[in-house]
Amino acid sequence: MALPVVKTLADCVDFGKTVTPYVPQLSNLPNSVYGSISHPQTLKQIYIDTNPLITAFAFSLLLFPIFLLVSEATGNYSQVDRCWSILPTVFNAHYVTYAHLVGLETTRLDTLGAASIIWSARLTFNYWRRGGYSYGSEDYRWEILRKYISPPLFFLFNVMFISLAQPVLLFLITTPTYILLLTSRVDPTWTTADMVFSRAFVAFVMVSLFADQQQWNYQQTKKKYQETAKIPSDSKYDRDDLDRGFIVSGLWAWSRHPNFTAEQAVWVTLYQWSCWSTDTLFNWTGVGALAYLILFQASTWFTELVSSRKYPEYKDYQKLVGRFLPKRLGKIDLSDVDGDSVSRPGGSTASKGRQEKADINGATNGVQKK
Repeated sequence: MALPVVKTLADCVDFGKTVTPYVPQLSNLPNSVYGSISHPQTLKQIYIDTNPLITAFAFSLLLFPIFLLVSEATGNYSQVDRCWSILPTVFNAHYVTYAHLVGLETTRLDTLGAASIIWSARLTFNYWRRGGYSYGSEDYRWEILRKYISPPLFFLFNVMFISLAQPVLLFLITTPTYILLLTSRVDPTWTTADMVFSRAFVAFVMVSLFADQQQWNYQQTKKKYQETAKIPSDSKYDRDDLDRGFIVSGLWAWSRHPNFTAEQAVWVTLYQWSCWSTDTLFNWTGVGALAYLILFQASTWFTELVSSRKYPEYKDYQKLVGRFLPKRLGKIDLSDVDGDSVSRPGGSTASKGRQEKADINGATNGVQKK
């Protein structure tokens, strides 16, 4: 069996014992699999004889040329995006499957596997209803980047980041599951802490789900409003809300990206679960969680750069509401920003940007076009 000998919980996070000795398997794996491709039983034995962390890493590397070739052939660079909601659960399911095959206690891993499926279901559904799986659909940020980066540089960006770094990152955020697999060899007991961490994992997924739904409801209402210049009868939003162009209520009054906040918390929770289970403050699998946080910092910065140019009041929103963590709780009023509001007839206020837009588009009842 290609698992390290671990006698203590501390051994489970010892990189020198649990990872380094198995790195040479990575170079031998392709030839072994290719030579046994038509022999299922032999492939099963190769699977069992290969350290599960190495198998998972090899799979993430296998995806690199596939994503690269498809993206360059089609000119669509959202190939990884289409698999984003699925790959982490594939990696987690791999660890669960391996544990079952070698006869380990799997209560902890089975629970994590179920939680991971819930995570995938939420993200996949939201991506689907937004048209992410439609033919030709692509993340708008790639299109914007191509305007500012020369084709050779963008190709290099595709090679190094889009097609290679992203699938490897999705492998890395699930490496704490490997630690949990190893702990089942030392202390397989299901504890209250396991219940807390697994429930927290799902709870953060639910927060993302609620945030997604609030955003979806707003965008669908705004779409109808823009098409008809009339506020839908079932709308929870007034004309000011819809003219603004972005949601500022519900969870979005506490955080500018509550779905992103919860998404990051999901994988930090998994990492912390591995730390708790091994009685350590930190371990090497934190590299994945840290890289995930860095990615969201960079991605969100770019997203907000686009939003602040598209919506005049977005900078006001940034002043009042924290990017991820709340600055304050409760409803917000963008007119609270000093020096950035103008009077309306009847004594009400609106931001300068929206007032100017209303003056220009008054003949069309303030309908904002995309």
